[in-house]
Amino acid sequence: MKYVNADSILPESLLKEVQKYVQGGMIYIPTPEQSRKKWGECSGGRTYLNQRNDEIRRNFSAGAKIDQLSEQFCLSCDSIKKIVYSKK
Repeated sequence: MKYVNADSILPESLLKEVQKYVQGGMIYIPTPEQSRKKWGECSGGRTYLNQRNDEIRRNFSAGAKIDQLSEQFCLSCDSIKKIVYSKK
């Protein structure tokens, strides 16, 4: 997160209004709800996990056993079960 000096971006009237509540302190202004990105969208983590889970489901459908998949993907048997038995 990058800090920006408020007097360089806010209109003077708005700055004076904000100063009624916060003087000389830092304030966090969150991104609007509709503009927020979900976890892993920027880093690619979400895509990686979706691809991995799809591969686990394909292998399970092809006859692989839960304990084999657990060892192959370094996940617990319970995690594999959650992936293969979830609706997707």
